[in-house]
Amino acid sequence: MLTLDKIYHAAFVLKDIARRTDLIEAPLLSKDCHIYLKTENLQVTGSFKVRGAYYKISQLSEEERSRGVIACSAGNHAQGVALSATRRGIKSIVCMPDGAPIMKVENTKNLGAEVCLVPGTYDDAHDKAVELQAETGMTFIHPYDDELVIAGQGTIGLEILDQLPDLDAVIVPIGGGGLIAGIAFTIKSLRPEVKVYGVQAAGAPSMYQSVKQHKYQTLDTASTFADGIQVKTPGELTYEMCEKYVDEVVTVSEDEIAAAILSLMENQKLVAEGAGAVPVAAALFHKLPIQGKKVVCVVSGGNIDVNILSRVITRGLVMSGRKSNLTIALEDKPGQLTKVSRIVAECGGNVVSVQYDGSDPDMPISSCFLKLGMETRDAAQIEQIRTELAKAGFQLVAERT
Repeated sequence: MLTLDKIYHAAFVLKDIARRTDLIEAPLLSKDCHIYLKTENLQVTGSFKVRGAYYKISQLSEEERSRGVIACSAGNHAQGVALSATRRGIKSIVCMPDGAPIMKVENTKNLGAEVCLVPGTYDDAHDKAVELQAETGMTFIHPYDDELVIAGQGTIGLEILDQLPDLDAVIVPIGGGGLIAGIAFTIKSLRPEVKVYGVQAAGAPSMYQSVKQHKYQTLDTASTFADGIQVKTPGELTYEMCEKYVDEVVTVSEDEIAAAILSLMENQKLVAEGAGAVPVAAALFHKLPIQGKKVVCVVSGGNIDVNILSRVITRGLVMSGRKSNLTIALEDKPGQLTKVSRIVAECGGNVVSVQYDGSDPDMPISSCFLKLGMETRDAAQIEQIRTELAKAGFQLVAERT
């Protein structure tokens, strides 16, 4: 049975290991509500996972410690287990999907764990870890469906209530559900009037579907660049706790997650991974009834792979109307590009790329497609440019993003 006493004990055990992360007011993120960010992306190892992993490992018996520990993870739990085991002089093996970000794999090795890369998703890594555990007799440290792990994550709830006593709601990412289970249990036990909302990626909505249909279930596939919450099967214990303590679960798209990452970088100078940005995405894109409320978004981690960061930024720029493409069908004669460029400039846009395409077989020989890449202020400015071009007689074929 999870109790508040266990969560308070976890807070005591973690006081010299896990950072008490700042709660930062973020007025630039939204005009509709008062957003505060619980910056677990600045936690030791770059995510909240060290809380649950360390507390679980700290409670092992001497015999269990002597056999070592094994875990499965997309990356953040891996680092938490590696750090926790190494600090306590315990051998650790972590099974990770072979598509896990290189940074997370290397960091896990550097923290002292032996890494076993498994083809497929997190769930495949989980199956391999269970197999190895049976062979070796090591203790399995589950990333979310474990009472002591949940207690460790619940310490975030204690900190939030202490840092912002008059909050109205907290928004939490959901993968397997350990983080929201711990936070929801803590907050609902101490302040039942505070709303607790969960967010999943639309491509991996295992807990969303389970709660919506009031039936624990496994997805056939899970697809999202937010690898920290790319989970096909939620925890059984965490599902039960979500049913009992969580007010609502919603989903956000890949583009919405990318826009949230960009907004956090630009407005708050914070780097969040996809999983860490989903609460902000839910707030920015009006997924929840939080208008005028004091809302804490738990930024669960910041371990984003730099190899995909540029693509995420590009998607975020497109979503926020800061980057756009236009395709114009025009007669191929001198002066056309000058006229188009002048209209874009007069509307305040900036042309950054130009491409002529006269190869379309459906077009007259004397015509071409002019493809423009533009930097713009927002969606309204894009629409203004389109309107002015149409007024000048230019034929807009499509807007390619």
